[in-house]
Amino acid sequence: MASDISEASPSTAELKLQFAPFSSALEAGFWHELTQKKLNDYRLDESPKCIKGYYYNGDPLGLPTRLTLEYSAFDVDGSTPARCCPALGTLYNTNTLDAFKTTDKKALLEKEAKEIWDAIQSGAALKDPSILCRFILLTFADLKKYNFYYWFCFPALCFKEAITLVRPPSVLDQVFSAKQIAALQDAYDGLCIKTGATAVPYFLIKYTDESVQMAVLGDWETFFSDTKKVTVGVYDPCTLSQHPGWPLRNLLMLVANQWGSKLDTVEVLCFRDRTLQGSRSIQQSVIFHVKLPELPNNSACPKSVGWEKNPKGAMGPRMVNLSECMDPKRLAESSVDLNLKLMRWRLVPSLDLDKVINTKCLLLGAGTLGCNVARTLMGWGVRHITFVDNAKISYSNPVRQPLYEFEDCLGGGKSKAMAAVDRLTKIFPGVNAEGYNMSIPMPGHPVNFSQTTLSQAQRDVEQLEKLIAEHDVVFLLMDTRESRWLPTVIAASKRKLVVNAALGFDTFVVMRHGLKKPPNTQSISTEPDSSPSCSSASSSSSTPAGAAPAVPGSSLFSNIPGHKLGCYFCNDVVAPGDSTRDRTLDQQCTVSRPGLAMIAGALAVEMMVSILQHSEGGYAVASSSDDRMNEPPTSLGLVPHQIRGFLSRFDNVLPASLAFDKCTACSPIVLDHYEREGFSFLSKVFNSSHSFLEDLTGLTLLHQETQAAEKLMFV
Repeated sequence: MASDISEASPSTAELKLQFAPFSSALEAGFWHELTQKKLNDYRLDESPKCIKGYYYNGDPLGLPTRLTLEYSAFDVDGSTPARCCPALGTLYNTNTLDAFKTTDKKALLEKEAKEIWDAIQSGAALKDPSILCRFILLTFADLKKYNFYYWFCFPALCFKEAITLVRPPSVLDQVFSAKQIAALQDAYDGLCIKTGATAVPYFLIKYTDESVQMAVLGDWETFFSDTKKVTVGVYDPCTLSQHPGWPLRNLLMLVANQWGSKLDTVEVLCFRDRTLQGSRSIQQSVIFHVKLPELPNNSACPKSVGWEKNPKGAMGPRMVNLSECMDPKRLAESSVDLNLKLMRWRLVPSLDLDKVINTKCLLLGAGTLGCNVARTLMGWGVRHITFVDNAKISYSNPVRQPLYEFEDCLGGGKSKAMAAVDRLTKIFPGVNAEGYNMSIPMPGHPVNFSQTTLSQAQRDVEQLEKLIAEHDVVFLLMDTRESRWLPTVIAASKRKLVVNAALGFDTFVVMRHGLKKPPNTQSISTEPDSSPSCSSASSSSSTPAGAAPAVPGSSLFSNIPGHKLGCYFCNDVVAPGDSTRDRTLDQQCTVSRPGLAMIAGALAVEMMVSILQHSEGGYAVASSSDDRMNEPPTSLGLVPHQIRGFLSRFDNVLPASLAFDKCTACSPIVLDHYEREGFSFLSKVFNSSHSFLEDLTGLTLLHQETQAAEKLMFV
């Protein structure tokens, strides 16, 4: 590409036409848009893409000849800024830095130059002169560090000999009178209106002392009756008074190819239209008189130049680091999204990330499980996380609960829910985290000691109901069995997806609760369910809430749809009660192998994500261990009901079980009493022993029938 040109008056011996090269001007918006295109659309596709830039002929003195690309560059059919000329280009975005370095730049230039030359010879450039001003952009986007490598090329065809200036260049007001200048401006505006554009890149001119006429390039034969004096105009982005801008190069090649044999000299108007302080002026336009070299008779494409020099003045690419100018919070969000979107490039093209990211998650429990679930949720890009916990951070917590530090234990310990929110925000400022330091009323834990305790329990219930209603997924991550009862009932009533995780010493269970169908879609059957109980083999009237679908060759506990799956309490034949009373220290604490919570917490989140990817969501048929060799129902694999893990033998099984019609949490009779009586019913559960729920659901009768049957066996 031509070297940088300084402002100087050429001597008589130096009357050779030199052009001011384009200088690329890429706005930050272009790189942000390229980032989104790379992540969401291009991915690993390296095929050339059409983009659009623009240049302006009204820059003040001292500015380089700029070609600008902004965020709208990828919308080729979009509008161009007023009074700017569009320039179409080709983007070559490589996947690796090595590919960027080893790309054959000479071949790219020659290919583009050949297309321009073919358009000149065929006459296509007369119909669409924008072909004469094209560009190439070779890029590599390092989206981990936000370093963008790029190299521009502005292809220009070269004459074998230099273009000679017949006389020194003249500023417009040295050649045109004030009347002619006004007529020239009016003629240009008229041509813009005629062509439906706010700027015309190339045009023809005829003028007398009294008038100025203009026409598009394609009207050459009818516009010029006499070729002794021919004037062509170019929309010129250059600000130098002695040199034209780069767009003139290919225009002169077109003129030489089409009419060079008929022309002695060509007058060139470099049209510069500047507006300063509200005053428009074209007087800084420059007129050149040039003699064009002859072109060879063969039709071979001339030599071409055009690769831009780097800031050091050498032939080489440029690099821009956007991480320094980006808002750190926005940079963090983009980086989080990057890792997720990379999954869709090769591995999971159908992954619906928006469904995951927009899910509102309620974490009941901010202990070992809660901390690990929260970290995994953030890894999946979930933006809305709410904690509920009433405990304070103790000295034993930070080593197992990754959201807390030693300082959080001082002074009696910070609230877990609040400290977890603070730490999530520090880890990722883009998360919308909230914390509630509150207790969850539990069966067998009386709240009727005083009116104060009763009122507090009612407020806690109302707050929990509100939180569950506002979220999409509820994670049960508490220490005790009975603390899971109330959210199970509320979530079942409100048809919210529940994911439950519980730990033993070296075992764990992660399960989704059956998602009840809305009341108006429940099928009402007058026939008794003949399916056997999922908890008892006796001949009692106990039955599952719904029978498994009749699939040939399947067992009772396979192919269970989501609305018929059991909850955490469905496999129990005793109601939850106070499990903390009369316990030794090792029984009061959750004593488990340290890695177990991380495994169970991660699986709980992965189960949620798999459910969200299923077309039926929480109503999806449960996958079982038997399905491991079958075609998975989602792009991420199976959608189990339960994952039961055994760390001692490093094994997991995927059982599925039906909802129990005598379940103390999700059975129809419990939900009916809750929905009709509200807190009045709940207070009876809190203040009574476990026999209240057992009597209500029929478990007491089931026990009695079972005992009677056992006695008969030994009579």
